[in-house]
Amino acid sequence: METMTIGTLARQVGVGVETIRFYERRGLIPEPPRTFSGYRKYSAEAVTRVHFIRRAKELGFTLREIRELLELRTGPDVTCDVVRERAQAKIADIKSRIRTLEAMRGALERLAADCPATGPVEECPILSALEEQQ
Repeated sequence: METMTIGTLARQVGVGVETIRFYERRGLIPEPPRTFSGYRKYSAEAVTRVHFIRRAKELGFTLREIRELLELRTGPDVTCDVVRERAQAKIADIKSRIRTLEAMRGALERLAADCPATGPVEECPILSALEEQQ
């Protein structure tokens, strides 16, 4: 089995060395064996895991959720329906966040529309609205 250094792994997957170390500390990548001189020696599986982590992050999964998905990936009794449930839960979470962001956008658009863009900053309706206590 061919191994690689942390720098080689980082370059191959397009992340920084500190990212690899961070994933190790978070338990997303198992700590690799070390040479007598203390260098980490990663296997090809580490490349697969980092690609998995990056793709899952792009899809909105948190590091905790990614760790759970990695555990499911190697679970002997896990079936696709369990993974599908996780994906559906993430979809619901994303939809909820989109609704929240759309409400935020609407509120900011109303504030921006109310602003005449002239006059002293003390009379700015946007700043006034932010200062209001509810």
